[in-house]
Amino acid sequence: MRSICVFCGANFNGDPLLKHAVEELAEVLVNRNITLVFGGGKVGVMGILADAILNNGGKAIGVIPQFLMDKEVGHPGLTELHIVDNMHQRKQMMNDLCEGIIMLPGGFGTLEEFFEVLTWLQLGLHNHPVGILNINGFYDLLLQQMDLMVEQRFLKPANRQLVITAGDAIELVNLMENCKVNPDEVWFRDRNLT
Repeated sequence: MRSICVFCGANFNGDPLLKHAVEELAEVLVNRNITLVFGGGKVGVMGILADAILNNGGKAIGVIPQFLMDKEVGHPGLTELHIVDNMHQRKQMMNDLCEGIIMLPGGFGTLEEFFEVLTWLQLGLHNHPVGILNINGFYDLLLQQMDLMVEQRFLKPANRQLVITAGDAIELVNLMENCKVNPDEVWFRDRNLT
């Protein structure tokens, strides 16, 4: 993979373990010459990740809507910064610029971005591997909810398997690089629940 889009929080809770894990992900991306694509912010987990990428000599491409630039939250030192009109254009451009997607800890916006591109994958609109870096079990309950959705027959098992999960950055990127996603196969293979 040449580029990975990372969805993550515009806030940071001060957890040193989270900061270390984010910096470790940045190191993995830089060492593999993978460009970061992200929401373009200088604040929160976004800012920590972008700074770590840039400080290690990597490339960071930000995509941010104008209204957030007007609030002065755009990162000033990125390799590229694309300013778009709205949040939907932001997600579409980030998806267009990447070859894989990772979710880090965040809030509503992070979840919304992640689930939209995951739904696009389920529908066959892209074929990027989609992963969760489950730092310190942050997403354990969300992953349990996905399993419950399968158990209750609201989510097909094949579509649940689209979410690649690891607690370690090296393991997650390795899994994503070795993943061959064929959304057409997923969508049509498991049309009927058993």
